[in-house]
Amino acid sequence: MRFVAAFGLSLAASLALASCAGSGGPRRTLDPVANPSEVVAVELAFARAAREDGQWTAFRKFAADGALIFGRGGAFEAKPWLAKQQNPPQSVSWQPLAVWSSCDGSLAVTQFSFTDPHDGTTGLGHTVWQRQRGGEYRWVFDFGWPTGETTPEPDMISAKVAECGPGAAVLADAGEMRRSADGTLGWSFAFTGEGTRNFTVWTAQQGGMMTRVIDVSIPPAPQP
Repeated sequence: MRFVAAFGLSLAASLALASCAGSGGPRRTLDPVANPSEVVAVELAFARAAREDGQWTAFRKFAADGALIFGRGGAFEAKPWLAKQQNPPQSVSWQPLAVWSSCDGSLAVTQFSFTDPHDGTTGLGHTVWQRQRGGEYRWVFDFGWPTGETTPEPDMISAKVAECGPGAAVLADAGEMRRSADGTLGWSFAFTGEGTRNFTVWTAQQGGMMTRVIDVSIPPAPQP
């Protein structure tokens, strides 16, 4: 039994997959297996659509029903908000850095770095991707925050797949964990009264225990 170690996905290969993703993505299988390269391809296609079609147009196109954006004031439903937004003259640009997938591929989480051309803000973020009934991935949660640092574009994108097996045990401190269909990947978010945003991801590892692999806590932005 093992937790799959990080393996490389070359950017060239990922971009080739993304070129197939377009509106429908690369050829998909409905078999319940992990396919991190497909998730990376969709993330790259999402970023490309933002550049070519407009930022909020791309967000609408790749959003699942009920998708949430985790803004500075807490989480809110994306589609009603996106329907009212006009595309900025130039989109935020982003690049995937890593992906974590459930064993069955029904759920995945990406990490990305971004740059906002409007004011030069740079930062990091996470997107939760869920496989839909038709086999395509759509985002269900998006969360980004400024860091003030530029993250170099990686030569290889880290990818990790949860340990396969029976549903993993839930940790006592997992809170309102949302889980993949096979129970091997879970995620949760919380917004404190002081304005701190928390995002946590667990994956099944050896022995079936859920182990925390992402634990982000972003305090509120200082008041001007």
